[in-house]
Amino acid sequence: MGSQMEMIVVVWYVLNVTDSPFLVGLTAAARMGFNFLALFAGATADLLPRRTLMIIIQAILASLALVMLVLIVSGLIEVWHIFVITMGGGLARIFQMPTAQSLAVDSVPTDRIPNAVALISAAGNIALIVGPVLGGLMFRVSGPEGAYVLVASLYIASGLATFLMGVTRVSETQKGESVFTLVAQGLRYVKGEQLLWSVLLVAVIFNITGFSFHTTLVPIFAKDILDRDSVGLGILISSFGIGGLAGSMFWASIPNLKHTGMFCILAVMGWHSTMILFALSTNFYLSVGILVVTGMMFSSSLVLVLTVLMKTGRPEFRGRLMGLRTLAIYAHAFGSLGAGAVAGALGAPASAVLSGLFGIAMMLVLALIAPKLRRF
Repeated sequence: MGSQMEMIVVVWYVLNVTDSPFLVGLTAAARMGFNFLALFAGATADLLPRRTLMIIIQAILASLALVMLVLIVSGLIEVWHIFVITMGGGLARIFQMPTAQSLAVDSVPTDRIPNAVALISAAGNIALIVGPVLGGLMFRVSGPEGAYVLVASLYIASGLATFLMGVTRVSETQKGESVFTLVAQGLRYVKGEQLLWSVLLVAVIFNITGFSFHTTLVPIFAKDILDRDSVGLGILISSFGIGGLAGSMFWASIPNLKHTGMFCILAVMGWHSTMILFALSTNFYLSVGILVVTGMMFSSSLVLVLTVLMKTGRPEFRGRLMGLRTLAIYAHAFGSLGAGAVAGALGAPASAVLSGLFGIAMMLVLALIAPKLRRF
């Protein structure tokens, strides 16, 4: 919830101060600035106690939020400060994703992995529903400084909650091995498994074309097309989260999920199709409704990608697989920059349509060259 609030507050602050769609895209891209280290983060999650890593990560996120709060309250805040702090938070989240998701999957038997993954996604979508609206309201009522008081408090609370997790033991087969050795082993393993590399390519595709839609383009739609303020933006993002929660809970309720690969392909294509529909809408309430469906396709895509990875991959490689999944998010940095640049030149609707068409085309090509994914 703190992360979702922070994203809204930072993007809205930059948009209002600079009125630059490109800088909005650059801000979103800054969150992914260190994603090239994701492989090492995943290997670290396989090598060290995961609960300890989580405690360190949450402490860093809380500290960065407090630094931002001090800069805002003191009046010393500048746009470059936002970029630097956003990149620092992004670095911490690179380690957070493989660590947290590996912890959760470790706690269930293999046949319940899809349900565990879906429940993780559902929790994230609850935060996506509440966080943006709360962030928008706090920004309107008390400005960015009031919003950051709550953001910092939420990060501190999440850090304290980490102490409630059980201790994760390091696998005996990994003791004494270096991070670089584990990374090399993980890359060789994925290269030899078509299901693994193809589903990771799915993640790359939707991070290039799909994620930039709600992180970069929706704020621009809210301000320039739908004529809404920060609360309106919060409602739009929350409707996306409501759809995401519905999609996650749907998959969480299905035992022994079959045809996961084909469902994954269809979900990603559905996600991009709704982006094109959203671009054609100039009515706020219709846009809210479309975003609910977009959120359903979004969460379905994430759940199904993780399900294929975790069901197919061997347990001792889970951290590294999640590291590669996190590395795929790096594509979002380029997608955000591209989407922001196209929106600045041609407008947000044109950018959304082009992103949607490009995503659908790439998924069709991948479905043709990876038959094992279609049949899984």
